[in-house]
Amino acid sequence: MKRGATLLIAMLLAAALSTNLAAQERVIVDSSKPKLEIIVPDEEDILAKTLAGSSPYYYTNLMLKYRSSTESLDAMEYYYLYYGYLYQEGYRPFTQNRALDDMLSVMTNIDLEQPTVGQLERLIEYGVEAMELDPFNPKVLNMMAFAYGALGDTQREKQYFDHLNGVLSAIERSGTGLKEEEPWHILMFSHAYDVVAAKGYAYNEARIISRTTEFVPLVRKQNNIKGFYFDYSRVYRNKPDDVTLKRDRTWQFNNLAPQQYK
Repeated sequence: MKRGATLLIAMLLAAALSTNLAAQERVIVDSSKPKLEIIVPDEEDILAKTLAGSSPYYYTNLMLKYRSSTESLDAMEYYYLYYGYLYQEGYRPFTQNRALDDMLSVMTNIDLEQPTVGQLERLIEYGVEAMELDPFNPKVLNMMAFAYGALGDTQREKQYFDHLNGVLSAIERSGTGLKEEEPWHILMFSHAYDVVAAKGYAYNEARIISRTTEFVPLVRKQNNIKGFYFDYSRVYRNKPDDVTLKRDRTWQFNNLAPQQYK
């Protein structure tokens, strides 16, 4: 495993913890990444296939495979894992993820060239806890990959980078993101920013376009693209009546380049 690539991503993450992304203008785009087949989430299909014990996408089995350090998942398994999470008891998009805050706190004080074993172990401890609430959070997956890589556990480092790429790809294949009628579908508000950051784009505050769609504008138009559309309707399906929406837009990271392993 290339430790340098891991550290580069971690450095970009740490820099973002103290910098407003709207002020960043560095753009890195992976133009070699193949285009994905668009599969707009079909709720009846997802519910049926993730609840049926005989289905290859039975959710309990998929999650066991996702948490395994020895088994890999294909693109469709990531797709059903991500969107099937909507129907799981653990899906609580309005619950504060304090363990994620703890991870970010560790990252702000870490020496990326010489992290201590204690710091890395705390990252992993908090990461495991954070994933109980949001198992597909790109920031958490990124930091977990860094921590395991720095500890020399290349197997788990690759596992978390694969999860990171798999989750991002699942979201990206849900639409083009370029039109209100073809948005990318997300389960957490923060995932929208993570997808845009993964493309190397700096962005401004999201704007609500409709009752189901938001638009994340880019700081600078890139390749004639002004921004991306996201369908956030699934988030509100699980909103308790007594919860007031507060969207934390502070802790984001830029230039989250998906890693390739051969």
